[in-house]
Amino acid sequence: MESIIRLVGPNQAVEFLGVRLVGINAENGIKLIVSVILVFLVLLLGKFLRGLAHRAFRDRHKERLEFWAIQTIGLSSAILLLVVLVSIWFDDPSRLATALGLITAGLAFALQRVVTAIAGYFIILRGKVFNVGDRIVMGGVRGDVISLRITQTTIMEMGQPPAVQAAAPAVWIHSRQYTGRVVTVSNARILDEPVYNYTRDFPYIWEEMSLPIRYESDRERAETILLEAARRHTIAIGSLSKEALDEMRRWYFFKPTEVWPLVYYRLTDNWLELTVRFIVEDHNIREVKDAITRDVLRELEHSGIPIASQTMDIVGLPPLHLHSKGPLGSQDYP
Repeated sequence: MESIIRLVGPNQAVEFLGVRLVGINAENGIKLIVSVILVFLVLLLGKFLRGLAHRAFRDRHKERLEFWAIQTIGLSSAILLLVVLVSIWFDDPSRLATALGLITAGLAFALQRVVTAIAGYFIILRGKVFNVGDRIVMGGVRGDVISLRITQTTIMEMGQPPAVQAAAPAVWIHSRQYTGRVVTVSNARILDEPVYNYTRDFPYIWEEMSLPIRYESDRERAETILLEAARRHTIAIGSLSKEALDEMRRWYFFKPTEVWPLVYYRLTDNWLELTVRFIVEDHNIREVKDAITRDVLRELEHSGIPIASQTMDIVGLPPLHLHSKGPLGSQDYP
């Protein structure tokens, strides 16, 4: 064994098969072994604490507490590792300052996007941009945040409503329901683009449904049908959303707005368009709209109110002449 690996010279440099390894000696070897052991122990401790936090906050109502506990454990582990490794390898302050300068310069040049992503991570945490479980739009991806790491955010993608179905990337689900794709987005995107949060302070959104009817139809009855159907399925949500809206006004300045269903008229060339506006929770929009649509269709049939379709009125025709050739000669018919 001694003929393969030996310690030679006053610095006890490592010699392998007669070749002296530059920069490797007994002291560095001991530091390396200690560093590997400490990294393993810190990572093992972090994994244990994350598992403990997951079991302690398994209840759905404590998702945010679990999120912040895991982020705190991750940051604390990273800081502890950094302090321990610096203490082991840089016992001389002058060497530490030189190394930090070189590392900083290298990171600034070669890892610009990574550094920006890490900065974005701290902005997300400090600014409370979003938490795990929030429904957001980030980097062109719509969906629910299922994981947040130091450089990237993982989103369970959802479909796109009709108004934005042409947006990239293409999505085949025509509503705000999961597509099944898990998308990873760099945290650096929050510095370049706006982040839309559906649930941060106000977990409700306003929705609209439009109904075209003929001008000669009973518009007052159609309006009543829309209002009753919307109220039937959003009355409880309206009460909760009003409380949440009042709470938001304690922290933000905005004008009061109506949370109860309302119907608006719009004149078109073909029909009278009735649009009902109502408020729903952010995660069950399609179910509520489906229930309202079924009720509206049933009541329209009972009331004899047809849904309008595009029509065309012919107001005049040019003169029409027929020219025929036969055994009796040519004749014109007006």
